[in-house]
Amino acid sequence: MDVSGFEVRPARPGDREAVVSFTEDTWADRGTGDYIGRVFEEWVAGDGDGQRTLVLDAGDDVAGICQGVLLSPTEAWAQGMRVNPAFRGEGVSLALTRAVFDWAAGAGATVCRNMVFSWNVAGLGQSRAAGFAPETEFRWAHPTPDADATPAHDVVADPAAAWSYWTDSPAREHLHGLGLDTGESWALSEVTRERLRAAADEDGLFVVQDEGTRAMAYRTRTYERPDDEGGSERWAEYGVGAWDAYEHAESLFAGVARDAARLDADRTRVLVPETARVVSDAAYARAGISDEPDFVLAADLTGR
Repeated sequence: MDVSGFEVRPARPGDREAVVSFTEDTWADRGTGDYIGRVFEEWVAGDGDGQRTLVLDAGDDVAGICQGVLLSPTEAWAQGMRVNPAFRGEGVSLALTRAVFDWAAGAGATVCRNMVFSWNVAGLGQSRAAGFAPETEFRWAHPTPDADATPAHDVVADPAAAWSYWTDSPAREHLHGLGLDTGESWALSEVTRERLRAAADEDGLFVVQDEGTRAMAYRTRTYERPDDEGGSERWAEYGVGAWDAYEHAESLFAGVARDAARLDADRTRVLVPETARVVSDAAYARAGISDEPDFVLAADLTGR
C-alpha cells in the first residue's frame, strides 16, 4: 500500500469515531487504556497558532494521528502518534511526523521533542526512523503525601538560589536542561529562571539549604486521574527533583510530601534523572520509584 496519495490535514470533530476505533486498545496487553479518546475533542477544539492536531486521511478511513504543540517560541512537542493497524508498515508515522516538523518549524521552533515509554520498542523505532535522536531519560519518584513530614534541613522558596543551583547541577546536565512543562501535561521543555520565579509565587518552589543550596524542585500542577476502582484520585506533580546527596533528597521529598498533603493530593510524581545514584537515592529515601524509565528524543528543525 502506498500512502503517498493520502492527505495530511488538520483533524476534525467528525474524525473522532475513526480515531477512537484504532486507539482504544493501543496498550491492551499492558492493562492500560489509551488517552486519545478522552482528549480528542479537546485537542481539536484547542487547535490554533500554538497547537496542531493532524491526521492522515486515507479517503474512507483515518490512517493515523499526531499532535504538535509549541511549548515556547523555539520548542515544539510531538505527542499522540498513533497508527491505524490497517496501515502499519506503510510510512504513516513518517508522513505525520514530517508534517508536524514542518508546522513547528514554520511557527518558529528550532527543536521538536517527544517522549516514548522505554518498553515501547515500536515507538522508539518509529521515532528514530522519523528523525528524532536520543536526548535524555528520566524516571518518576512518588513520595507519599504527608502533612507531618519534617525535612532535616531548611526548605525555602528562593528562585535565585534554585536557578543558580540548577544551572550547575548534574541533574541539569543529564536532562539537557529539561523539566516538566507547566502548560502542557506529559511534556518537557527547558527549565527557565522565569519558571522557577513563577513557581515561587505560587508556593510551589522547594529549595533545600544546608550551608548552601543542596536540592531543588518545583511544582507544575495538580490534576485528577481515574483510579483502579472506577473513582478518581488527586495527583500533585513536580517538574524536576535535583539534589547533592541522599540526605538532601530526603529533605526535598519531605518538603514535597508536605506540600502535596496541603493540596489534598492522594499521590505524587516527581521527575528525576535516570541515573544509578539518583534512582538509588530515591529508593533509599523510600520515596517510591517507577518501575521503568521514559525516554525523551529530539529533532533539530533548523534549516527546514
